[in-house]
Amino acid sequence: MQTNPSEIIRVHIWVKGRVQGVGFRAHVEYHALEIDVMGWVRNVGWDTVETVAEGTHQQIDQFVEMVKTGPSASRVDEARIEYEPPTGYLNGFTVKHSM
Repeated sequence: MQTNPSEIIRVHIWVKGRVQGVGFRAHVEYHALEIDVMGWVRNVGWDTVETVAEGTHQQIDQFVEMVKTGPSASRVDEARIEYEPPTGYLNGFTVKHSM
């Protein structure tokens, strides 16, 4: 199946591991802004970070790899990745308050 490279897609990711107190959310925000995806990131519990992003296939592929890698001080033990229909309501990329 051929995909349209300019089609906007949405990804929802939860990563578990050493992702608190290591600059994980700042890392995700910085790189999301750098590759120009829209979305947000937040802490969930004590060992999980959740993030949502919308962008082109290429942007989202880059975003997923960056999140799965994390900053050098982090350790991602598990990444749950779900693709969802884009909403088009995201504007910029922000760090949300923790849950």
